[in-house]
Amino acid sequence: MAACALRRGLLSGVSKYSRKHSHRILSVTDINSSFEVYKPRLQCRACGLLGGVQQKRFMSSRPEGKILEPVGVFEAVKQHGKYETGQLFLHSVFGYRGIVLFPWHARLYDRDITPPVSDSKPEPPGAHGSKEVKGKTHTYYQVLIDTRDCPHISQRSQTEAVTFLANHDDSRALYAIPGLDYVSHEDILPYNSAEQVPIQHELFERFLMYNPTKSPPFTPRDTLKAWQEKNHPWLELSDVHRETTENIRVTVIPFYMGMREAQNSHVYWWRYCIRLENLGSEVVQLRERHWRIFSLSGTLETVRGRGVVGREPVLSKEQPAFQYSSHVSLQAPSGHMWGTFRIERTDGSHFDVRIPPFSLESNKDDKAPPAGYTF
Repeated sequence: MAACALRRGLLSGVSKYSRKHSHRILSVTDINSSFEVYKPRLQCRACGLLGGVQQKRFMSSRPEGKILEPVGVFEAVKQHGKYETGQLFLHSVFGYRGIVLFPWHARLYDRDITPPVSDSKPEPPGAHGSKEVKGKTHTYYQVLIDTRDCPHISQRSQTEAVTFLANHDDSRALYAIPGLDYVSHEDILPYNSAEQVPIQHELFERFLMYNPTKSPPFTPRDTLKAWQEKNHPWLELSDVHRETTENIRVTVIPFYMGMREAQNSHVYWWRYCIRLENLGSEVVQLRERHWRIFSLSGTLETVRGRGVVGREPVLSKEQPAFQYSSHVSLQAPSGHMWGTFRIERTDGSHFDVRIPPFSLESNKDDKAPPAGYTF
């Protein structure tokens, strides 16, 4: 069987492949359908499927009928350089279709790598351990998610994770841009399509135009450039923090959202995106979170609770990842966060997974509020 069923019926059979071959990408609606894959030897990160060099296929369930239809043709993965605006891709972990809007160059602080003393980032006061972490440049992409795939990934990754502060007096009001995501370079599986509108998203035709003389054939409109420039301070991805405990890797990306006045004081807001990945073969479940939040004003807050964003996700070899976003506010322009997730094994035993410490910085221009995607 060349397909494995993921939660909500999403089938993902994407695998790493040789750049010497082109490959058809298919979408299928019947989760019982399958294809033979010849010469199995490579494994898909999204589903554990073994794929081969000669044929590799992507399959996703769609609710409107059991019809097999072509989506596109795989391209060679870029080992060096970056993908351009308009590049179509499949997400290698969550399996959705998307398109690249523009890149971000972040500093990745990977605590699993022992760095030299120079070019390292010290830990915040009170954080676990004392290791200094070296940062290296890593490329991420701002992308649009195909809305047809959102129902199939909503149990494993939020599709409204990019939020802004509203432009009115309510200092706690937030709004989200649906189907906007940040994707690491290694999670991009590029493909091409003959369709002029291959991605369904309300911003696709506002941001991009079809130009068959270009490669990729989707070029940015002026509205995308203006939106990127206007919202740069609140979209920018600058630091990424990563740490692995007992085969559970936690990646954190903080974003500054801006400052609002409330009851004669300043309130600074951040959102943070967290991804948990099970790199092992044992099935585990996230049960509790434990946060420590330090503010420059001198306060240290402890937050404990069940699960995250109302869920207690299971991480298995078939569904190894879960991604979510949340928010934090301080009455000071900077601070730090760190903590642990309590993870439960199938035998009922528990262990704590470290959340890498990260800074909350507000070194952006607060004069103009974020503009969202109003034009």
